[in-house]
Amino acid sequence: MKTSDKAPEQDFFSGKSLRARYPPRVDPVAFFERSSVVVVAGKGGVGKSTVSAAIAVAAASCGLRVLAVELEGRGELPRALGLDGPLTWDERDALAEPSGGSVTARRIRPDDALVEWLQAHALGPVVRRLRTSGALEVVAFAIPGIREVLVLGKLKALERTGSFDLLVVDAPATGHAITLLTSPAGLTGVARGGPVRRNAEEVAEMLGDPARCRVVLVTLPRELAVDETIEAAYEVEDRAGVKLSEVVVNQYVAPDAALDEPLDTIDAASLTQQIAAAVEAARAFESARQRAAAAEVDRLAAALPLRQLTLPRLEVDRIGLAETRTLADALLTQLRQVEVAP
Repeated sequence: MKTSDKAPEQDFFSGKSLRARYPPRVDPVAFFERSSVVVVAGKGGVGKSTVSAAIAVAAASCGLRVLAVELEGRGELPRALGLDGPLTWDERDALAEPSGGSVTARRIRPDDALVEWLQAHALGPVVRRLRTSGALEVVAFAIPGIREVLVLGKLKALERTGSFDLLVVDAPATGHAITLLTSPAGLTGVARGGPVRRNAEEVAEMLGDPARCRVVLVTLPRELAVDETIEAAYEVEDRAGVKLSEVVVNQYVAPDAALDEPLDTIDAASLTQQIAAAVEAARAFESARQRAAAAEVDRLAAALPLRQLTLPRLEVDRIGLAETRTLADALLTQLRQVEVAP
């Protein structure tokens, strides 16, 4: 793993929180502008789409023009941005902030990226025939990795336009995200030349430049999620060669010391024995859960020399724009409390 953006080596295994290691000076804009593309990745179910939306809204509140990009079409990202219905190839305005920042959203599908690429190479009539016959997938699967490279190629094209200050990419689950990020190197190795190889090389150049692209990993404070995050971190940097940024621990509740104390005898006496027993069991359960989560956060900090940011657990069934703003505010509060790496 690369060493840039890491805390001092002697602190890697200290067990102290990363926040305590950094002096309180930060401009959140510097965090968002550290690269023009942020790929948000993690195990399925950890809240990647929610975190993607929170990053986008937080950046917009700082005055940046943000494009939020969905790759899988699962619907969580548009809902978290307050949009109705699914995202498509066409851009949709999600919100505009008093700061002058904004969030625009769209989806990039491999087939759409392939069609655009073929049309750009004067193959429009062929594309129409392939679409009509349903044979377009033959092209997509004939060259291993081309679907992923063309998706990344579209992101590269959007980044180059300068129309947005930041692209936030809601990536697939970890395994597919690794495939996505390693595809340019693989395609470069098999394509002898021509536009396919050239596109793969340009994408690989973008992924390898930390000023243009970085990956934010998302996890939950749970054993399996943390295990996969640690494994993914080394794969992203060692195999894909993409710069790792912060780790976002989603749905984290810091231990409440008050829950460590058993129910007071006087308080228990005011309750029936059955209710007092239920309250005590609930207290012990929640205390144990919080302590276990904190232990996972500490284990993650020891294993990965990456700055941690945490987002609270919200007691809601679905994340909408109001909840996303709450998470964005939590993110900004933490950014103002930690140092931005150079």
